Amino acid sequence: QVQLVESGGGLVQPGGSLRLSCSASEFTFQYYDFGWFRQAPGKGREGVSCIRGADGSPVYEDSVKGRFSISRDPAKKTVYLQMNSLEPEDTAVYSCAAAAALGNTYSDGRTYSYWGQGTQVTVSS
Repeated sequence: QVQLVESGGGLVQPGGSLRLSCSASEFTFQYYDFGWFRQAPGKGREGVSCIRGADGSPVYEDSVKGRFSISRDPAKKTVYLQMNSLEPEDTAVYSCAAAAALGNTYSDGRTYSYWGQGTQVTVSS
């Protein structure tokens, strides 16, 4: 069964860091774009970042540029989201998703066929 499993969420103070991991053991990485999405209470789902399957190039939503970094390790079958300088506004459930590497709009959740269960990130003092 194809699965995406996130880990690494938790409670962190403003200005702190977390690294999220997405285990994607059944995927051949060059054929899939991997995205990170988040959903805060009372808000819609938001695309945060994506790493393209074809060349590993990253894409970021404006509010996280310079603070978040996406990467992948095909040997470990894992995608990472390093989150630095976290702000209370980053509080949300973060989910990993996979889409066929067709160059689609990274933030359009409808293009992703596979989703993880999500991991909670809470930024609070």
